[in-house]
Amino acid sequence: MMRFNLKFLAAALCIAAAPALAADFDGSKALICSTIETHDCAAGTTCERGLAEDINVPQFIRLDFDKKTISARGRTSTIGYARSGGMLVIQGFENNRAFSATISEQSGKLVAAIAADEAGYLIFGACTPQ
Repeated sequence: MMRFNLKFLAAALCIAAAPALAADFDGSKALICSTIETHDCAAGTTCERGLAEDINVPQFIRLDFDKKTISARGRTSTIGYARSGGMLVIQGFENNRAFSATISEQSGKLVAAIAADEAGYLIFGACTPQ
């Protein structure tokens, strides 16, 4: 009987925590995101897999949804964002490059794309509340 109660309690706590975790990635809290893997692509070539430093992308970025900014390496850019289908969608433009990212409201996993003149970069990462 005691084991059943502990399992029930553990399940109840997980269910209760799920909405709180989802709220961490809905644009209501600032986030710190880390790059895990990158893909460097140019028109007419095969994409090259690498790390953030391989394509001069910051290892860590900060997203401040109250200020509508993305910051890294002492630089800050303006972003726009919206929520759609369980994803937080972020977009912006700087230095003749457009960027767009999605963050799963459930897991905090990030997928971003940077588009430049005849080149593009795909970035996989993860975010955590700041």
